[in-house]
Amino acid sequence: MTGLEQTLNPASGEKVELRRSLSLPLITFYGLGTILGAGIYVLVGKVAGAAGLYAPVSFALAAVTAGLSAFTYMELCSRYPLSGGAAVYTQKGFGLRWLSILVGFLIVLSGLVSAATITRGFVGYFRVFFEVPEAMIIIGVVIAIALLAAWGIAQSVAATAVATIIEVGGLLLIIGVAYASFGALPERLPELVPPIELVAWQGIFLGSFLAFYAFIGFEDMVNVAEEVKNPERTLPRAILLAIVISTALYLAVALAAVLVLPLDQLSASEAPLALMFEQATGASPKVMASISLVAVINGALVQIIMAARMLYGMSREGWLPKGIGKLNARTQTPIFATILVSLAVLVLALALPLVTLAKVTSFAVLAVFAIISLALIRLKRAGPPAGNTYTVPAWVPYASMASALALLALQVASMLS
Repeated sequence: MTGLEQTLNPASGEKVELRRSLSLPLITFYGLGTILGAGIYVLVGKVAGAAGLYAPVSFALAAVTAGLSAFTYMELCSRYPLSGGAAVYTQKGFGLRWLSILVGFLIVLSGLVSAATITRGFVGYFRVFFEVPEAMIIIGVVIAIALLAAWGIAQSVAATAVATIIEVGGLLLIIGVAYASFGALPERLPELVPPIELVAWQGIFLGSFLAFYAFIGFEDMVNVAEEVKNPERTLPRAILLAIVISTALYLAVALAAVLVLPLDQLSASEAPLALMFEQATGASPKVMASISLVAVINGALVQIIMAARMLYGMSREGWLPKGIGKLNARTQTPIFATILVSLAVLVLALALPLVTLAKVTSFAVLAVFAIISLALIRLKRAGPPAGNTYTVPAWVPYASMASALALLALQVASMLS
C-alpha cells in the first residue's frame, strides 16, 4: 500500500483518514503528558541512586541531549508532517528501506518498553493504597489504557490534557512543600557541586543515562502529525514548549528530592514523590500518590498511542501488512495496531524490572536520535526546504548526533567495565 492510500469505510466506500483535531495547547499537553509521566514520577530516586547528591546535574546533562534532539525533530516534523515520524525522516534522508524499517521498529520498541516501564512504576504508587498482587495491577491498568487509546484520538488527548494539568500540579506541589528545604540551599550548595574527580562524574553520567529516559516523549508528538492542525508550524512550537516546561520542572524536583530525603531512602523508594511529600509535610502520602497514579497512567497511554500510530504509518508506507494499519471507520483509530501494542506492553511489564526497562528504552531512543540527526544533516546538504518549513542552524544536528552517541558510548563503557 502506498503512502497516498487510506483505509476505506466498508459501509460507504469513502476513505477513512486520521482526524485533524489537535491544536497547539492540546498537542503541547500531549507531549508534556508523555514526558512528565514517563520519568520524574518513577525514576528520580533511581537517578539519585546512581549520581547521589549530583542528581540535578544528571538531569541537566540529559536535558542538553534531549534539547538538541528536540530541535532536530522540530525541523524534520515541519518538513514531513506524517504519522510515520522517525521512519519517514530516515527514508527521506537515506532512501534505504531496511534502515527506515529498523528505525520504525526501534521507535515502536521504545514505546512498548517505555509503557511497560511506566506500568511497573504504577505498582509502587498503587500499593500506597492497596496491597494487591503486582500481576493483577499490571493487567488491569494495561486493559484500561488500551480501551481509552482505541476509543479515539480526541478523547485520548483530552484525557491526556486533563491528566497533564494534574501532573504539573503535582510537581508544583512537591516544589512548594520543599520550599523550606530550598532555604538551606546556600549552605548546602558546595556539596551539590560535583568535584573534578572521575569517580563522581562516572556516577553523574550513569545517572544522566537514566535521567534521559525522563525526557523521552517529545519525539512521540510527531507520530500524531496527521491529527494536528497546521502541523508545519504547530508541532515545532509544541515540541519546544514541552521541552522547556519539563526541563524547568525536572531540575526543580530533582533539587528538592536531594534536599528533602536522605539518599538511601530516596534511591530505595518505589514511590519517591509520595515519600518526599510525607517527609516534607508530615501528612499522609496518599494525596501525592493519587496524583502520581494519574501521571504514570497518562504516560503509558501516550506511549501506547505513539507505538500504534507508528505501526499505522509503517503499514501505510507498505513496510508492514496493510491489516495492521487499518483504521476503524467509527473511531478513526488503528484498533488492531493498538491491541498488538497493548499485548506487548503487558508481556514486557510482567517480565522485566523497572530499571532494566528504562535502560532499554533510553538505549533504543538514543540510537534513533543519532540516525535522525544524520538524516537531517544529509537533507540540509541536499538543499533548502519549502518556504513554510521551520529550520534550525546547520550545527544543531551535528551536536545532537554527537551528544546521543556520547551518552550511548558512556553507557556501553560502564556495562563493559
